[in-house]
Amino acid sequence: MELFSQRKGIKPVKSVIQVDSVDKDLRVSLWNALTIYYWNKVEFDELYLLESSIWELIIKIWVDYLKEPIDTLGNSWENFYRKVRGYYFTCQWYEVYDFIEFIANTYPDAKTNQEFMNSCNFILESELSAYRFVGGKITQITSEEEISEIEEALEVSESLKTVNLHLKRALELLSDRKNPDYRNSIKESISAVEAICRLITQNDKATLGQALKEVEKKVGLHSALKNAFSSLYGYTSDAEGIRHALLDEPNLSFEDAKFMLVSCSAFINWLISKATKAGFKIRPQKSM
Repeated sequence: MELFSQRKGIKPVKSVIQVDSVDKDLRVSLWNALTIYYWNKVEFDELYLLESSIWELIIKIWVDYLKEPIDTLGNSWENFYRKVRGYYFTCQWYEVYDFIEFIANTYPDAKTNQEFMNSCNFILESELSAYRFVGGKITQITSEEEISEIEEALEVSESLKTVNLHLKRALELLSDRKNPDYRNSIKESISAVEAICRLITQNDKATLGQALKEVEKKVGLHSALKNAFSSLYGYTSDAEGIRHALLDEPNLSFEDAKFMLVSCSAFINWLISKATKAGFKIRPQKSM
């Protein structure tokens, strides 16, 4: 469901896709993964009784990560756990990533660490984080430039109702954390391009392929760009593509839907800019 703040443009895209923030749901989910893969290995309160791998991890967290004097560690798991938990739930968003990366590269069991990173990546995708574990390191997979393209497209298309609605719907379907619909997000993204081309050509019956030919004449669309988006449209229209009702969903991911939304947003921004420079006024669709 599209939230009020998203409909009104109050909540920026970079908050929907978590670029420089970690919300409560994401923070809690990552902590739960830490609990499942590491903290649940603790069977005794006395640290000296713990299995060597988890004991080694505790020492390194205390000394190398928290930078605490080793003689203040004591022998109580409960005290250590309280300290670490308090830090985790009050630290800055980027320190959450520092911490889980440190754990994944410190615990002396590669199999456990890989399972933990896989679990984290599932959580990071589900909660729309802009980051993933790649090669054992937290890596940004959604850049500021990509975010800017989406936000600019939403802004410049505000008076172009059909274009704006398709873009907002594409973002909404992509950002639904409980039930993301990548298939239809891609459809909405390409439909936004189709809508802007129809407005430029003033032909609301034209397919994207037909409209792109007219756009090429009116605003000087480069043939390579025309062919690229014609191919994308073909992808979304073929028998295994997005627009056909299928019994089985295509194997689509967050990255697929994000790529399409960013690419279509950038193309819309470019088209509007080209039309403006050509002195061509894009007339918004009349209200029904």
